[in-house]
Amino acid sequence: MISLILKINRFTLALGVALVMSAVGAARAEDGEYGVLMKTLANPFWGAMAQGVADGAKEAGVKYFQQAAESDQAAEPQLNLCNTMLERKPVAMITAAINSTNLLPCLKSAQASGMKIVDLDNNLDQAVLDKEGVKVTFHIGSDNVAAGAQGAEYLVSKLGKDAKGPVLVIEGLSGNITGEKRAKGFADKLKELAPGLQIVASLPGDWDRGKAASIATDTLTAHPDLVAIFCANDGMALGAVESVYAAGKGQQVTMIGVDGNVDAVKSIKEGRLNASVAQLPYLVGKQAVENVKKALAGEKVEESIAVPTLVLTKDVLDAGKEPMLQYVK
Repeated sequence: MISLILKINRFTLALGVALVMSAVGAARAEDGEYGVLMKTLANPFWGAMAQGVADGAKEAGVKYFQQAAESDQAAEPQLNLCNTMLERKPVAMITAAINSTNLLPCLKSAQASGMKIVDLDNNLDQAVLDKEGVKVTFHIGSDNVAAGAQGAEYLVSKLGKDAKGPVLVIEGLSGNITGEKRAKGFADKLKELAPGLQIVASLPGDWDRGKAASIATDTLTAHPDLVAIFCANDGMALGAVESVYAAGKGQQVTMIGVDGNVDAVKSIKEGRLNASVAQLPYLVGKQAVENVKKALAGEKVEESIAVPTLVLTKDVLDAGKEPMLQYVK
């Protein structure tokens, strides 16, 4: 009996040593990996970006590990994920922050450890970064002000520069710089091109489809002659579409989103959502990985990298001739 116990103890010790050695080996095998922190994968936009990261990493021959919060409103949980990711000591942290401040403690720690920091999809405010002493290697994403402006240009091209009537803007999460820039770009360009189109409300929809639907319903009640709705992302735009069609005003109200995700593309093809300013998130994710590799190799990388946007309409999708459509995932 004693002999059997001794054998078991020796086996357990050997197994423990083997597991420790395996863990050490695994850590070494992952040296040089990139950490990628998304907002959430529940939104098709971020799913497309994750696919771009995966394809970019495969082509570049680099390793990465990825985490994402449950929703794009889970600011504190995202910070906790970020801090946990630092324990693996990646050489770079590619982060899509939920807002301009929630990841600052983590980013400061990453900077102190000498990691490259990437602002994925332009979610960090440069003024805040400067104040906090955080230096990012580069920002990458679409020009959100320009994306909003493209939404206004499309609306004016459809209704005419002399058009008049009330317009609703549904913003993103309050305090999120991405949504703020899109809303501002739309409002400024609309005022310039068609001053008769008046924004009667500009309200935060918190990136939430249901909340956007409620806002659209309430605004239609207050302004039954509403002519257009601009939403800072496609999820909210699709919520607005539901409300507008439920009110029987699908032909009266022009509805525009931003992102160009798969659900929006489907709605556009069905003739419901009028347009989406496609952010090409797949391309953002792919180019982020490619440029991190360059930066780590000591090559020059621009501090701000703008990925092009594309206004998707039924005509554009049906024609299928636009070269950038290959990046609409």
